[in-house]
Amino acid sequence: MLELIIAGGASAVSYIKSRDFTRDRLTHVDRAQSRTAAIVAGAVTTLAAAPLVALLPIVGGVTAVALGGGVGFGVYRGQSAIRKRIRSEY
Repeated sequence: MLELIIAGGASAVSYIKSRDFTRDRLTHVDRAQSRTAAIVAGAVTTLAAAPLVALLPIVGGVTAVALGGGVGFGVYRGQSAIRKRIRSEY
């Protein structure tokens, strides 16, 4: 049960941080607006977190996947916020 709470918290925090970073800092970066950027960000985060969570006794693979999913979805929602902002300016 504790692992699911930690995984949910990690997913929520990573979603919010990656969405805000994408929306605020990566507005004019073309590669960050590509269709595959969210998938790549989520996959790289999952692969980078996997060895770390393997060493920790409380969390497991679910936390790494939740973290990667949060980052990927946050990047995706940050991209759509940028597109919405650009459309409203014109």
